[in-house]
Amino acid sequence: MRVLLSGATGMVGRNILEHPRINTYDVISPNRSDLNLLDKTHVKNFLALHHFDIVIHAAGLVGGIMANIDSPVKFLIDNTDMARNLIMCSYEAGISQFINLGSSCMYPCNRPGMLSEEMLMDGPLEPTNEGYALSKIYAARLCQYLSREHPELRYKTLIPCNLYGRWDHFYSGNKSHLIAAIFDKISAAQIYGLDQVTVWGTGQVRREFMYAADIADAIFWILDNINKIPDLLNIGVGIDHTITEYYRAIANVIGYNGRFVYDLDKPEGMSRKLLNVSKLTSLGWKCGTNLEEGIQKTYEFYCDQASRAISVG
Repeated sequence: MRVLLSGATGMVGRNILEHPRINTYDVISPNRSDLNLLDKTHVKNFLALHHFDIVIHAAGLVGGIMANIDSPVKFLIDNTDMARNLIMCSYEAGISQFINLGSSCMYPCNRPGMLSEEMLMDGPLEPTNEGYALSKIYAARLCQYLSREHPELRYKTLIPCNLYGRWDHFYSGNKSHLIAAIFDKISAAQIYGLDQVTVWGTGQVRREFMYAADIADAIFWILDNINKIPDLLNIGVGIDHTITEYYRAIANVIGYNGRFVYDLDKPEGMSRKLLNVSKLTSLGWKCGTNLEEGIQKTYEFYCDQASRAISVG
């Protein structure tokens, strides 16, 4: 079956392309110059040219907490436009299967306990990334509406927890996600002999992180089982840790022995964001990489990328 993969140069897209099962599908993974998702006519013509059976929408404007705070308009508009163009053009082209990648930030902020799929739009969003969250909610609802009006369609939204791993945005400043930013900060402290690293906020907010290769594995499993997948499905590990615990885990792998200090003037987002993955588990898929293994694999990739950058420089 022919698959269109958007966002092929991003972390999720690259991990999908590295998955052992990639060759069981005819995957076309255009870059931005080949497929401009912000141009509806361009999207329509591209889909008509290649005749896809399945679309996996992993493209998007992403960034860390400060990038979201600084540019909410761009995060809202660009992500909404990309999703709308690709979803509607896929529907108009007769593509019956669509995998849309959402985000755990779609859920209401500061809810006690785990976040289940039924909680979508059941309360206010986290203000620091509201624009991005609204764009993801729009895409999820559009997929649901199309499937409701046209029962033959299988337009599904996967809601992953926070991700890390190979091809994360290292050395990217505000664009870096938490784990990548921690690698950068602790590695720099190790190199320059600094005896302390600054953590934003209290370090006590909790986050759930999944190794990016596992979301790729989940997507291939879902393609095999798409008829029994609900419209919305959480994808995660079902375990969370404090921010300080992530700092310590990465410091242990790098071999950094300094201390952590906390900047309470910096934002830290929701107090907790843990997905309820009971539906996913009952369907038969479970995350295969624990935190220690994932951090080690990420560090090996991080060092490899640094070595390549030095050799090129």
